[in-house]
Amino acid sequence: MEKYIKNYEIIIKKSKFISFLFEIKKLEDINKIINELKIEHKKATHICYAYKIDNNVKFYDDGEPSGTAGKPIYNIIEKKNLNNILIVVIRYFGGIKLGAGGLLRAYSNSASNLFK
Repeated sequence: MEKYIKNYEIIIKKSKFISFLFEIKKLEDINKIINELKIEHKKATHICYAYKIDNNVKFYDDGEPSGTAGKPIYNIIEKKNLNNILIVVIRYFGGIKLGAGGLLRAYSNSASNLFK
């Protein structure tokens, strides 16, 4: 797997969130990284991500309620004014629903803690 720059792990109400920061040079690298993470974390409930490479931007919620995962991750990329970056946050559901606000905060915190 591509070597990540940094990773961070947090547990919120029994759900485990593992975030990864990658420097990306080519769009093709993104699918490769995501697929490798899916294999490595096959029991994960959600693998959400956001990236920005020049004018190419994407964020993905992977089954979480719309706008609660990928968008908050992307907002961290924008807030930090980053480029050529992929942030992936993997969630292992712990049995307690967090609600839309809780999810938004969890994914945002998971991504922003990569920069501390």
